[in-house]
Amino acid sequence: MNIANKITIFRVAMVPVFLLVLYSDLNNSHIIAGIIFIFASLTDTLDGYLARSRNLITNFGKFVDPLADKILVSAALISLVEMGKIPGWIVVVIIAREFTITGFRVLAASEGVTIAASSLGKFKTITQLLGIILVLFNNFPFAGVGIPMDKIMIYLAFFFTVLSGIDYIAKNKDVLNIKDI
Repeated sequence: MNIANKITIFRVAMVPVFLLVLYSDLNNSHIIAGIIFIFASLTDTLDGYLARSRNLITNFGKFVDPLADKILVSAALISLVEMGKIPGWIVVVIIAREFTITGFRVLAASEGVTIAASSLGKFKTITQLLGIILVLFNNFPFAGVGIPMDKIMIYLAFFFTVLSGIDYIAKNKDVLNIKDI
């Protein structure tokens, strides 16, 4: 197993650590969990860089890397719903979009089509990660000036999640053999 894949596996292993800390009685458990979440999220950039720069791209990595991201983000979002920090309906839409696009990519791959990540998909990821981090950090530093940036970012994540999902399907609708969506 190459270094990029080991880092991806490490990201998956960080999920239970993140959850244990988040649900613990430690002082500032949300902040500590937020730091773990940031660290785990940054490993996605690192493993991708290593895989591309060292020609370490594998089928295992292509499968596990996006799965690791979805596990981490879904665990955080579901936990934050349970804690009453974000609305459940937003998380349902976000997770439904992830299932839909993942299924869509599997279908495309079965037809020999690779669907590359779009800039909207990257905005989706960035806003989701920032929204989760801000919620975990109790909206620091924006709480001090009365700007609900955590809520703004979660709603932006919702917006880009829906928009990027529609964009993926509309640009690749031939995969579904649909003439007009």
